[in-house]
Amino acid sequence: MNEKLDQYLNGIFAPYDGVKSVAELKAELLADLQERFRELMAEGKDEETAFQMTIDSIGDIEQTVREAAGLTRSLERQLLINFSASNLPESDFAGVTAQKGKFDASALRGSNFSGADLTGSSFRASDMRETNFDGTNLTDCTWYVSDLTDASFKKSILVRTEFSTSDLTRAKFTDVKLVDVKLATTDLTKTVFENCIFSGVDFKLCDLRGNCLDGQTFIGVKFDNTSLNEATFKGATLRNVSFLAPFTWATWSKKHIRALKTINFDGAMMDKLTYATLKGLEVDLSKVTII
Repeated sequence: MNEKLDQYLNGIFAPYDGVKSVAELKAELLADLQERFRELMAEGKDEETAFQMTIDSIGDIEQTVREAAGLTRSLERQLLINFSASNLPESDFAGVTAQKGKFDASALRGSNFSGADLTGSSFRASDMRETNFDGTNLTDCTWYVSDLTDASFKKSILVRTEFSTSDLTRAKFTDVKLVDVKLATTDLTKTVFENCIFSGVDFKLCDLRGNCLDGQTFIGVKFDNTSLNEATFKGATLRNVSFLAPFTWATWSKKHIRALKTINFDGAMMDKLTYATLKGLEVDLSKVTII
């Protein structure tokens, strides 16, 4: 009868052959079933009844095995995508799935990540100049003190993505919807944004002086403590946008107001609250449409 129990488990565990944690589960389960079978036989049950009662006692074992195998394989995949401190310039990662990947302190200049799924990945202190992220899923990804000079983000998925204190010189964002993205303490004077939608984006302490943001959409965006001298929002749409001053002291507030007055809002459309805030600071809104 031990052989019959073994054959029964072999059938259940066959699809997961080679998964170490599942093999261990099988060995433990077989020992438990054999003990249960002996107890039932000692109670006077016949072999067939004892066998059936033994099998029934373990419930939906197939569900347990699937979950154990899935967890193990997930952990194995995570171990395989740790590229921290790697020297991999001009690497081809196009179309890969590397969720929660680690690319910290790595040399990846000129690499191609187009169309990849990099959800939850980390790129701290990495050289990613001229890297291609076109069509890449960058949800919950983090860059910190990384060099993204000349990187391309055409139609990338940017949700809760963070670029804190990174170099985005000449980086290009085209046809992108940025949702809850953090660009704090970043020099964006030479960053290119084309046909983008900014929703819940935080530009706190960024430098956007002279940047062209014409024709783009800003919803719930914070330009708090942001340098915006000579920036242009011509034809842009602004809803619930914040332009708080860097400091509360009068001298700095005046400097901030003077900077806001250099922004070109010609042809822009904005909601009443955003309009009222800027109007109260005597910003030129003569060519703005209220929506």
